[in-house]
Amino acid sequence: MAKKKKKAASNTLEIQNAAKTMLANIRFASVDSPMQSIVLTSAVPNEGKTTITIELAKAIASAGNSVLLVEADMRRRSAASALGVHAAHGAYAVMSHALTLQEAAVSAGAPNFYFLDTEPNIPNPADLLSSRAYAKLVDDACDAYDYVLFDTPPVGTFVDAAILSRLVDGVILVVKIGGAKRDEILTAYDQLQKAEANIIGACATFCEGTGSEYYYAYYNKDNQRVDPEKEARRARKKGSSTGNTGPVSAPATPAVPRGPRRQNTAAPQGSQGRAQTAQQQAAQQAQGRSNRAGMAQGVHGAQAQAAQNQRAAQQVQNTVNPVSNSQSWKKSAVAAGVQQARRSNTPRIDRSQGRRH
Repeated sequence: MAKKKKKAASNTLEIQNAAKTMLANIRFASVDSPMQSIVLTSAVPNEGKTTITIELAKAIASAGNSVLLVEADMRRRSAASALGVHAAHGAYAVMSHALTLQEAAVSAGAPNFYFLDTEPNIPNPADLLSSRAYAKLVDDACDAYDYVLFDTPPVGTFVDAAILSRLVDGVILVVKIGGAKRDEILTAYDQLQKAEANIIGACATFCEGTGSEYYYAYYNKDNQRVDPEKEARRARKKGSSTGNTGPVSAPATPAVPRGPRRQNTAAPQGSQGRAQTAQQQAAQQAQGRSNRAGMAQGVHGAQAQAAQNQRAAQQVQNTVNPVSNSQSWKKSAVAAGVQQARRSNTPRIDRSQGRRH
């Protein structure tokens, strides 16, 4: 949807620029005798006459000149619908002196832009255009406005444009690309030539545009046009594939070592500085030796403490279980048997002689 809106805005801007270019060409073609009244016609219907007439009128109005667009197609009126303006009266009311030209003309929705419609159901348009009353209407319009544009029917179908071309300063032939055939265009041109019309040029419609950003386009070293949006998308894709999407951080500052190994970053100068450096080195060496000695003492102390703990554990084990081997158990068992025999007055057995005492 966004792309369609962007394309429509681009086409509108391109049409406006084309209309301004056509206005400049009209002025260049009539430097000595400026053209004030212009007829726009075509060879066949649906060539874009009404659109071109409206856009040219807007270009004239935007340049600061007053312009009157006159609906001269009395058979198929389309300018009022394209402009969105519907007047109560038209050219016939002015020709019959019912209203003045300024009263019949209405604003077309833009400053300096006015529109004069025509009444419907005119029975004889060619006769009306050939009348003196219509010629006076053209003169009055040229006196009241800087430019007067007439939207007429196709000259290849009706003779209205050829008749009106004798009353104006110039004629523009509108040609649709791929529309009218060559023979039809030549026939229309011959018809205007027979009417002694001043054909100032042709206007091609329905052309393929190059885009309104063509003037601001970028070109590479090979002089080829580059689309900035496509190049930006390609750069983002390339950055995401390599992983370098974020900003590159600066390298961290190396940390200064802590403890006894810290060194002074600024070495003192001279003999006094060397002596001071030597004293610092000696102090560092002495502190290192004391640290190593302390570590050795700590190791010996830990070993002695471990041996002492082992002996204490052995003593506790002996106290809890004094009979720790089989020999001690035998002695205790014999002593217990002797005591029991004495209590029971059991006679002693002389094992040497084999008899009792």
